[in-house]
Amino acid sequence: MKNERFTSYYKAQHIIPEEEWDQFMEALRRPLPTTFRIAGSREIAHALNDAIKKTYVPLLSDVVFEGDIVPPPSRIPWYPEDLAWQFNVSKKVLRKQQAFKKFHSFLVHETEVGNISRQEAVSMLPPLFLDVQPHHKVVDMCAAPGSKTAQLLEALHAQDTATATSIPPGLLIANDSDSKRAHLLIHQSARLPSPAFMVTNLDASIFPVLRLPATTVDPRRGVKKSSNQLLFDRILCDVPCSGDGTLRKNIGIWKRWQPMDGNGLHSLQTRILQRAMRMLEPDGRIVYSTCSLNPVENEAVIAAALNSNPDFQLIDVSAQLPELVRRPGISSWAPTVNRTINTTFITWDAYNETLMEEQRADSKMSETHWPPINAESLQLQHCMRIYPHLQDTGGFFVAVLERKPRKSSHASVAVKRDAEEAEIPVPEAKKVKLDLGGLPEPQPSASFPPTPMSEDDSSHPLALDTVEADVQAVTDTKNTTFKGKPKLSDPSFKEMPYTFLEPNDPTLISCIDQLNLTASFPSSNILVRNPEGDAVRSFYLTNDLVKAVVLNNDYTRMRLMTSGTKVITKQEAGRGLEAQFRVLGEGLPVVLPYIDPSVILDAEFATLKTLLMTYYPLCTSFADPFRSVIENKSPGSLIVRFPAGGSNDSTLSHDLLLPLWKSNVSVTLMIDKKAKSALSLRLFGEDITTAARDGGKKAPQTSQLPQNTGDVVPDEGADNEDEDAILEDEGDNGVEQ
Repeated sequence: MKNERFTSYYKAQHIIPEEEWDQFMEALRRPLPTTFRIAGSREIAHALNDAIKKTYVPLLSDVVFEGDIVPPPSRIPWYPEDLAWQFNVSKKVLRKQQAFKKFHSFLVHETEVGNISRQEAVSMLPPLFLDVQPHHKVVDMCAAPGSKTAQLLEALHAQDTATATSIPPGLLIANDSDSKRAHLLIHQSARLPSPAFMVTNLDASIFPVLRLPATTVDPRRGVKKSSNQLLFDRILCDVPCSGDGTLRKNIGIWKRWQPMDGNGLHSLQTRILQRAMRMLEPDGRIVYSTCSLNPVENEAVIAAALNSNPDFQLIDVSAQLPELVRRPGISSWAPTVNRTINTTFITWDAYNETLMEEQRADSKMSETHWPPINAESLQLQHCMRIYPHLQDTGGFFVAVLERKPRKSSHASVAVKRDAEEAEIPVPEAKKVKLDLGGLPEPQPSASFPPTPMSEDDSSHPLALDTVEADVQAVTDTKNTTFKGKPKLSDPSFKEMPYTFLEPNDPTLISCIDQLNLTASFPSSNILVRNPEGDAVRSFYLTNDLVKAVVLNNDYTRMRLMTSGTKVITKQEAGRGLEAQFRVLGEGLPVVLPYIDPSVILDAEFATLKTLLMTYYPLCTSFADPFRSVIENKSPGSLIVRFPAGGSNDSTLSHDLLLPLWKSNVSVTLMIDKKAKSALSLRLFGEDITTAARDGGKKAPQTSQLPQNTGDVVPDEGADNEDEDAILEDEGDNGVEQ
């Protein structure tokens, strides 16, 4: 595996000391280790981590396969709390060596239910440096496929317990310009349901101004109310890039790599970062990252953004994650002006002088491709470069930016600019695509058309644009609902609208009563998705801040794909029975704090084993006391708790709460078959579910059940790929924006 253009270009950039060049290239040719991190709430994460440390590491420590010693999984040394791991074995070992085959199955099932995230090690870095707290307003500008988004959600939910999901006061907007990839974000987020989560489908470089409720700036003087711009505390710009840092897993890049791909992306990357600067709170933080080694996509973008907005600076984070081996950013590089790696032009002016007048207008190169004259003063060494030979990873680039401290004593006072009132035009989402399997010929003008900047972008220099939000304004939205049909900014956007129900809606009241929800349940934050705003089937729950964003912005203009999390659905319970509501399996952790504790059933391990082994066990098949309790319950949605403790063949480290559906004669565990398999493997060391015994056949449908039993089929998630595919990480934004 070699590419002369790659070697020639990067040797000209001096990104690697000459004495390390051979190590660097050898590392690029080796397969990338399998890496994963433990996800979810901290309690669950540590319980799962203990299982890996105490069960699987000892099991895999003395494995010999075909005469060779196979190393066991080892922790990634720099990841906090030892919650990230790596191992380097072939697929042949995973398929044929019994101990690794068992470990592989464990990883696959836990990945499917969201307890493990298969993610490249360097891809875990940007969220760590972003330092998200539960109260932060966060936006992930180029979020798909969603592995970093999941990390941000977990940080937002740092106060979750093993059984219940908190409702954080902050929010996370995950954005992607491609609608299919945006839908992937929705699917991925179901692993960690959050009332603080939104997905949008926008061009990140012209992300629109979002509004919060109007507030009175100075009530003592009777100043009129004015709308507030939503500014963010944390912004992740993991931008689309040429992706040559992923050579170890995308070997097709070796054949097709050429530097003009990075040149073509430079403008888009810069515009995304500049837009993020305008959207940041005064004391906020931006993390810019790529999976590229190219300084034109990295330091050149940072330099261009800093020079366009002198209020910002790079932050030295070298003391964070001390076990991470990194190299500083560079302040000198030599862009190539064509595919032949012509790096002889030291400055933009030198190159520009060689062009005819008509050539200058068509040139795809710009002044910001070259190092600026003030490169040293920008402190580009505070950027971080991760190279494959340092810690057996992929290549990566990370930079952390914040606003410079203000000298004024009124540093915390919000400054509002006229330009903030400008509406940013939002075209239909466009797709800028680079196929990593075969990078296209350079066509910057076709692939990356100039993005129209708003009045906010063109009329004023990049200066501090912020509004001090009144927290009370967010809580004022609790009793606010839309009336009538709002005028849509983008009628071509075909997603269903978002309508919050009145707390006294009869259907909602009936649902709350049926499910024994307490008075503290946030009924004013329940929305439905249909044009009429009727409580037809599914209920979504949001927090106050997400509700404020939905109510104060046209959902078509922000191209809102989802908001909050689905928690409750209406269940048609069979002929002759009244339709009822039930708590969804993924919604239970969110709803659990509001369920009357007195109605939660207790059961033993034997009951759980029966529920896992049988789709629709009869109530009479259980032993007392659970049998007597369940037989006396009316048909409908129930919650069962399996207390922490041990049995002959398993141990629960914390209480386990699961949703049930009680019919006339049987009971059903209302989680999908993949979640059942993962739970079975975790508790009993083997998959005892019906699906496993049947070799993955589908569960019986309701039509196959005795009539009038009221049985329902458990929720089933979308089908995943085969097991080998599950262990491929979700990748980085090296292909689309």
